[in-house]
Amino acid sequence: MSKKRKYDESYVNFGFTFVTERDGTQKPQCFLCGKVLANGSMKPAKLSEHLKTVHPGNVCDSIDDFRTKKARFEKAGTLPKLGFTPTQKPCLEASYKVAYRIAQQKKPHTIAETLVKPCALDIVELVCGKNERKKVEAVPLSNDVIHSRIVEMSSNVLKQVIEELNASPFPFSMQLDESTDVSQCSQLLVFVRYVKHDTRSIKEEFLFCDSLLETTKASDVFEMIKKFFIAQNVDWKTKLGSICTDGAPAMLGNTSGFAALIKKECPHVIITHCVLHRHALASRTMPTFLKEVMSTCVKIINFIRARALNHRLFKKLCQEMGSEHEVLLYYTEVRWLSRGQVLKRLFELREEVLLFLKNKENSLYEYLEREDFVEGLAYLADIFTHLNEINLSLQGFAVTIVDASERLKGFLGKLPLWKRRVESGKFANFPMLEELIMQKTQSDGHTTSKKVQKEVSKHLETLQTSFEGYFSPESLEKETWVRSPFLIDIDSISDEDLIKDDLIDMRSKEVLKAEFQAKDLGDFWGSLSQAYPLLVKRAMSILIPFATTYLCEAGFSIMMSIKTKSRNRLNVADDMRLALSKTVPQINVLIEAKQQHPSH
Repeated sequence: MSKKRKYDESYVNFGFTFVTERDGTQKPQCFLCGKVLANGSMKPAKLSEHLKTVHPGNVCDSIDDFRTKKARFEKAGTLPKLGFTPTQKPCLEASYKVAYRIAQQKKPHTIAETLVKPCALDIVELVCGKNERKKVEAVPLSNDVIHSRIVEMSSNVLKQVIEELNASPFPFSMQLDESTDVSQCSQLLVFVRYVKHDTRSIKEEFLFCDSLLETTKASDVFEMIKKFFIAQNVDWKTKLGSICTDGAPAMLGNTSGFAALIKKECPHVIITHCVLHRHALASRTMPTFLKEVMSTCVKIINFIRARALNHRLFKKLCQEMGSEHEVLLYYTEVRWLSRGQVLKRLFELREEVLLFLKNKENSLYEYLEREDFVEGLAYLADIFTHLNEINLSLQGFAVTIVDASERLKGFLGKLPLWKRRVESGKFANFPMLEELIMQKTQSDGHTTSKKVQKEVSKHLETLQTSFEGYFSPESLEKETWVRSPFLIDIDSISDEDLIKDDLIDMRSKEVLKAEFQAKDLGDFWGSLSQAYPLLVKRAMSILIPFATTYLCEAGFSIMMSIKTKSRNRLNVADDMRLALSKTVPQINVLIEAKQQHPSH
């Protein structure tokens, strides 16, 4: 067994200190570059060779110079002493990146040590060899490590978002909603939309998620948001420009609702009601006959779909009959988009359903033998398909008030046209109803019943009235120049409005027309901040406010994926931030002060 060499203080003359291994072995470490040599190199000749070869410029340094450099090196801390720099910490960086991917994919923290690492070890050993496997084994991926990495990265992301929020040149918009998670804990989700100071582009970002521990009153929501902004040093009373919420009384109540509490502190803040919620509310208005058709359809679906035995028997019946579909879809009142798809499936399987109900001696089959009922079902399937398409177009990221107004304006404009066509006996806008009528005409020469024709006309009129109650034509016409600054009739803008001067000047520049075609709407207006500050300020006041609470709805879906029954004690805030944020954590910044060690 070879003799282990010991460090001597005279080795400072060669630019070396030492590090001690776990077994007590001392290894020379150059305090000029941080490199650690083998114990066998702990002798003057080897150390001198390193100094002359790697640091020839320091060969003539005095002993005092070397001692000063040694003291500075030791004062720098553990990482330099161990010879690690941020770019030389692959194990530590790897653990952060694995944790980040786990959070983004909404997986349990234990998956790193129970699946990811064993798989990585197997792959590396088989492909690269056992020596490389040892390097992977050093990557810390325990449950506690992954959790701590996620917490650190979440804090870093929040810090970046707060800095961007404070630096934003325009007031930011906020959307919020409250829902209950799998552990019956009420969670508040908040998202923000703001203009980035450096790029002048509009950005949507997750702000925070927190538990409402006791009640979910407006005052509780208000205090939670207020405390968050105070803790993060955000001057929210001047920086907040608009808020979008659902239509719950706790949010939009005139006296004690969240909106009212915000208005008391910030009178300038604009409060908007989510377009998706308003669309859903307007869609529920129906004449008595169609309501009865709808409720009967729900009963039929629940009789078959909600009972396991009936569901299996009906599926077998559909298979035997060679049907295109084999199952009915669930209907739930909460799911706004379920009606069109559910009713369409029921209409397509109506013959199979009729036969099944007869075999089960369920009196509901009598409805499917009525012509007016089947025609009503066909119409409801058609109209809710149209409503669902509008609803889907209002969902997604970066939907502005301008986008929502355009889509709703187009739909509202078509309703009177559809009504006139129906009254003249034309049903081209309702393909399922039209197909049914054509089949009847070919078989017995009869067209649709006057009752259904009258009910459809009445529903379209009611639908238009209801939508106009939630979306006034005046509100849908607001500030249309933001969307089409080069096409709008300039005379439609008042001479008293100072932005008219800027618009006239801007419209004369061909290069801006080309930019408008090439850029995103928000990016285009942001790029004009210096040239037309007044015009851009007005445009941003239209583009920044949220039109829907879609991000919150999507966030709750993510929450259900993260906080499952088996993880019901998890504090989801940090995992949610990494899963939902567009901002990427600064991993290099985080590992600056971290020691690369298997136990960390």
